[in-house]
Amino acid sequence: MNKLLTISLYLVLAIAAQAQEVPDFSGTWVLDTSRGENLGMVAAIKQTAVLSQTAGTLTLDVSSSFMGSKTEQQLNYDLTGGPTTNETAMGEISETVASWVDDTLVTVWTSEGAIAGSKVVRTETRSLADDGRTMTVSTTRGDKATRIMVFDRQQ
Repeated sequence: MNKLLTISLYLVLAIAAQAQEVPDFSGTWVLDTSRGENLGMVAAIKQTAVLSQTAGTLTLDVSSSFMGSKTEQQLNYDLTGGPTTNETAMGEISETVASWVDDTLVTVWTSEGAIAGSKVVRTETRSLADDGRTMTVSTTRGDKATRIMVFDRQQ
């Protein structure tokens, strides 16, 4: 009986540990616009993102170049599901809430709309290819077509 109980305990612990495994997005990533979809003007951007991840946070340091203008942006996500405040690429302040759905990081961005009292909500999903060399970021806002950005790992 003790042997069966011990085996059962090991199985439960192994399943729990496996359920808690999440991808590690840490590294330097370069946008490959040739593999994206519905990019619009984003197709003309050159972008590098350095991601640093711990069990509780994901920090993105993003460098972009568009039509000769360079910008730097830092984003911080709370991987435990708590809200954080981040600035969008257009300078709007958003509340971001990140959560794991299986091995995909889903981040909901909520900001003030152009009409007083309205809200703009966009959902971003971030995932890694099985080989860990490609990161795909899909962004959906309202009824607009989903924008898909593909990044290649440099380090």
